[in-house]
Amino acid sequence: MKKTILTIFQYLLFLGLGIWIIYQMLHQLTDQQKTDLANAIRNANAWYLLPVFIIGFLSHFFRAMRWRYLLETVDLKPSLTNTTFAVLIGYIANLALPRAGEVAKCTVLARYEKMPAHKMIGTIVAERAFDMVSLLVIAVAAFGLQMEFVSTYVASKMGALGEKFQNSKTILMVLAAGAALSIPVAVILYRRYKDTKVGMFVTELMRGVLSIIHMKKRWAFLGYTVLIWGMYLLQLWVGFMCLPETAGLSLVVALVVLVYGSIGMIVTPGGIGLYTLLVAQMLVAYGVTEVPAQAFGWIAWVAQTAVIIVLGLVSLIAIQPYNRKRNGQAAMDRAEDSIA
Repeated sequence: MKKTILTIFQYLLFLGLGIWIIYQMLHQLTDQQKTDLANAIRNANAWYLLPVFIIGFLSHFFRAMRWRYLLETVDLKPSLTNTTFAVLIGYIANLALPRAGEVAKCTVLARYEKMPAHKMIGTIVAERAFDMVSLLVIAVAAFGLQMEFVSTYVASKMGALGEKFQNSKTILMVLAAGAALSIPVAVILYRRYKDTKVGMFVTELMRGVLSIIHMKKRWAFLGYTVLIWGMYLLQLWVGFMCLPETAGLSLVVALVVLVYGSIGMIVTPGGIGLYTLLVAQMLVAYGVTEVPAQAFGWIAWVAQTAVIIVLGLVSLIAIQPYNRKRNGQAAMDRAEDSIA
């Protein structure tokens, strides 16, 4: 009961943060800018939202295919259709309550595939751990590709102190020193607090990553991981075409925006408020004016959320009749085999 209350409190806290961010973003705009923002969203080229929707579905479909490889490591082999339904239902559950999606997709798959839900929990931990590692790798790649831009951006945000960071070599030296220092510090902290809840969580994440490295079909798993993040990247880049102010932005810019947007998705429920803010700030840094930058942030967030809601609702509606028909067909096949 106490844990449930704490979870609800955390959800409401971060939801409130997202709503406050939205208020601040809109409050800082003049009446003319608010009108321009509404017009920019209204006049966006909606034809590009169709490929964005398709790409969004493919990212979730590839995630379902990747999850099946993890489930095979615990001797579970569900159908691809039910796995896809479970993943999509898990996403829509996450919109209602963070981390409820993990429970929902295990419960759904266990029910319709007649499999033990407890055996799936480890695969969820492994998947989450690897996604965190993947985001870190992508962030490093984005930083490396946009070194000069990042150094200039950091300098502009840090004022007088930031002048020391305008040279990208200086930033590399600082990061290298920070990484070298953080490793022994992390080891000392882990050894000291490994028996706490945080320590046990870190241990589970480490085990999850190691389980993926040692799995038999790890290359297929890694291939689908690349496809998943590739779809996220492509979704943003195609989305740029919706507005004339962002249509000329490169795939590398989309990569940087993806990293910042992912942080927003992690912190607030469904990325509400923070996703739009971070995406808009990065676009402004790349020379897009405030209003179209915010307009794209809203379009991208609404499009991604709509994909989850639509596909999640379709999955909720379709999963029962699909399995009823599937089970009926299986019963008929067994009857024919017994007669033969």
